[in-house]
Amino acid sequence: MSDAKILIIEDNEDTRELLKYNLAAAGYEVADAADGHDGLEAARSFAPDLILLDLMLPGMDGLEVCRRLKQAPETAKVPVIMLTARGEEVDRIVGLELGADDYVVKPFSPRELTLRIKAVLRRSPGEDDSSGVWEEEGLRVDFDAHTIEVNGERVQLTATEFKLLSELIRGRGKVQTRDHLLDMVWDTHFEGYSRTVDTHVRRLRQKLGPFADWVETVRGVGYRFRS
Repeated sequence: MSDAKILIIEDNEDTRELLKYNLAAAGYEVADAADGHDGLEAARSFAPDLILLDLMLPGMDGLEVCRRLKQAPETAKVPVIMLTARGEEVDRIVGLELGADDYVVKPFSPRELTLRIKAVLRRSPGEDDSSGVWEEEGLRVDFDAHTIEVNGERVQLTATEFKLLSELIRGRGKVQTRDHLLDMVWDTHFEGYSRTVDTHVRRLRQKLGPFADWVETVRGVGYRFRS
């Protein structure tokens, strides 16, 4: 998906220019904004396929920008990769819980960032290899439409959350290790990602509501979806 459109929301001009140069060289169409307000406006007008969002923005910080992006119908499904400083672990977790799909820690290499972008775009709607509809009791998952319903009510999932749920359902009844989920959902083994799996599972359980306990924790190993 090298022709994808990417929006950069980053206040540091040097970082912003470096990102623009490397992403354009990789074949992406790029737009940028230097603060949260301009970033939200650009997200509506540019209609990006993915957003790179810095956490430490002036005025409106990246967490608030992410919250607004995920609340607005026109941007709710656009995947977000957060750019964070090494000491901002709590903010990274909060960002993931708000709906961010991934994070990259500064300083980062252009190659690492490109790999992360490709991985997130691959698991965006339309890229999952499941098909059809799976339904049990009051939980309904439409793999083609990338939608789920809980007792008849539509629930909004991020692309990563949907990919995670799909993988758990495909292997229902079997224990799936964190390493397996990293391979299948995140397509990566970057350091610190075991916590990312746990964070996404916790958020997925919240959205599943009365079916939260269908995602069982197998202590010390991983997770299992109720068969």
